[in-house]
Amino acid sequence: MSIEARIKELNIVLQEVNTPKFSYIPVNQTGNLVYTSGQDCRVNGELILKGKLGKDLTIEEGQKAARQCVINCLSVLKWHLGSLDRVKKIVKLLGFVQSEEGFKDQPYVMNGASDLLIDVFGEKGKHARSAIGTNELPFDTPVEIEIIVEVEE
Repeated sequence: MSIEARIKELNIVLQEVNTPKFSYIPVNQTGNLVYTSGQDCRVNGELILKGKLGKDLTIEEGQKAARQCVINCLSVLKWHLGSLDRVKKIVKLLGFVQSEEGFKDQPYVMNGASDLLIDVFGEKGKHARSAIGTNELPFDTPVEIEIIVEVEE
């Protein structure tokens, strides 16, 4: 089954990619590695959740935000590559979790993103990962994620 078909089967809706408002590009490719810029949990331009894990949001809500961040990463990749079937391997996921002081469950939050990548890509979706807690993220997004993928040339 193609990745594009798998995304449809999982009822994942990819987002439209807009020109960034700030001084960066949404994706950068060097050789057969593609790096996404950090993605938050927006749907149609609006954050689906706001706040800090351990204060305003539960782990499950954080997982929902992380899942949407990865969907936005996939949207950027499809925009850049033309087809997600060109992805050979998800290499690395870097996730930032806006956390209340004392919150230490960032890895559980990031499982929302990692599990989705494995659901979509199977073995090719297994990746290295960092889950970082931070006191603030832009626009009060609870999660920000970037990924690195290897692609067919």
